[in-house]
Formats: sequence, structure tokens, C-alpha cells
Amino acid sequence: MGPHRMPAAEVDVSPGLVRRLLAAQQPDLAHLPVEVMANGWDNVMCRVGDVLVARLPRREVAARLLVHEQRWLPVLEPRLPLPVPAPVRNGQPDLGYPWPWSIVPFLPGDVAARKPPADLRDAAVSLAGFLGALHTPAAPDAPVNPHRGIPLADRSATVTQNLSVLGRLVDHRAVMRVWEAAAAVPTWGRPPSWVHGDLHPANILIDRGRISGVIDFGDITSGDPATDLSVAWMLLPADCHDAFQNAYRAAAEYVPDDHIWARARGWALALSLAFLAHSADNPLIAEIGQRTINAVLA
Repeated sequence: MGPHRMPAAEVDVSPGLVRRLLAAQQPDLAHLPVEVMANGWDNVMCRVGDVLVARLPRREVAARLLVHEQRWLPVLEPRLPLPVPAPVRNGQPDLGYPWPWSIVPFLPGDVAARKPPADLRDAAVSLAGFLGALHTPAAPDAPVNPHRGIPLADRSATVTQNLSVLGRLVDHRAVMRVWEAAAAVPTWGRPPSWVHGDLHPANILIDRGRISGVIDFGDITSGDPATDLSVAWMLLPADCHDAFQNAYRAAAEYVPDDHIWARARGWALALSLAFLAHSADNPLIAEIGQRTINAVLA
């Protein structure tokens, strides 16, 4: 069957549309130059002047996620040790554009998927400290994401589906051996934690060789933090995993056990299959998926 392409945009987001929305709703910003920075699965990012970015959903499902960012990221930002793009202004549907949108600060750097950290052990410690600060008990009304933060075994049907899409591109026996072992591990038994939900090397910024920010909190949710800890297999070589685990253990408010790392490896496998199965026109995500599955199965 082969990998699928990235979902098509439901609305065309252009610099012209952004300029019109700014003129109508944020007139003090309307004089600033606007240019497209990135056109992703869910959102279009447009640079607005030197220090701001407009973030506009390109699909209806992403609009619901953007509202979660608007509600919760400003609450979480003060305690996080790395910069995050907490919205500074919220836009409304207007001028034929049907969904909420945000103005967020511009964070310098390139994504780790294109520009890896210069010192991977330093990156392991920095990222673990960030996750330890994030992974605290979630608010009672925190978002619930049906795909992230859930019991790992609940991803089994999706794993099987993605394997079917990928066919001979992956070793089915090796994948299922690792998957079945991870899915059998005891589930998260503590109160639901805050979870980034989409933490991979294309959502980690690198500036001057070091991690300089974490972006794209659209999948923010409550649940099992093992979802986020899967980033170790996506970004870090095996000889940095101990540094990552030790730094996370020092930063977290709870005591991580061996089960959480086993589930994290399972999450890395599940997400790598999803990346590979849906990246026919996105080589950056395909590369993350291939790197991750290689690390998990090594």
C-alpha cells in the first residue's frame, strides 16, 4: 500500500489572509511584514515582523487543539525551564477564515530534526529537566487526547493499521515482538500528568548548538507521561539514555519506575510507525520515523 501523504488543507492560509486578519483584529501589528515560515500537518506559521508569529490552523481538527494551547500554555509556561510559544494574543474567526488563531512569540533556532544538538548529553539533561517540570498532576479540566497519554495497549489497533500501510518497509515480526512486550507493561497508576503529546525532534528548537525551546503544544493532554519520554529514542543515542533518565529522575515530582521507560519505548515504536505511514510527502517526518524505529529495534 505504501505511506500516505500529509492531510490536505481545508482552508488556504496565505500571507494576504494574515495581513487582513491583523488589520481587522490587531491593527497595531498590521504594518509589520508577514511571510510564511512553515506549513505543517495542522497549522500554518507566518512570521510577523521580527519577534512574533501568527499560528493559524489549516484543518478543523487543529482549531480545537489550538484552543487548548491558548487556554493552558500561558498557565504552564512560568514553571518550564525552556522557552515555549505561549500565545500573547488570541484571534477570532473573521473575513471568511473560520477558526480561532494565535499570535505567539518568535523563538530563535532550527528544529533538532535538521540541526541536532552539538552536545547530546547536555541535550539529554536539558530535555529531561524540561519534562520533569512539565510532568506534574494535570488540572481536573485538562484536555483529554484520544491518541496521546492513553494506556499504551489502546494504540494496538493503530499499530496494526500502520504496519499494514507500511508492508515490507518494516520488519513486522520484530515490531510486534517489541510492541506486545511494551503493551503488556502495567499502565500509569498515578493521577493524570500534563503531557506535551507531540514531542519529537521537529518540535524541539536548537540555537547555538543547545536546546533553545519546545514548540507545538496542540496535542497537550493529561495522562501517561511515557508518551513524552519516547523522545529519548527519537533524539538521543543509546549511550545518552542513562543521562536522560537520571536527569528526569532528579527533576520529576514523582519517582519513575522501570515500567515507565518500557512504555516510553513502546510509545516510540508506535509513533515511529505513525510517522512512517503518513509521511509520503514529508521527508523530515519520515526521517524521524526511520531513525526512531531503528533505535527501538536495535
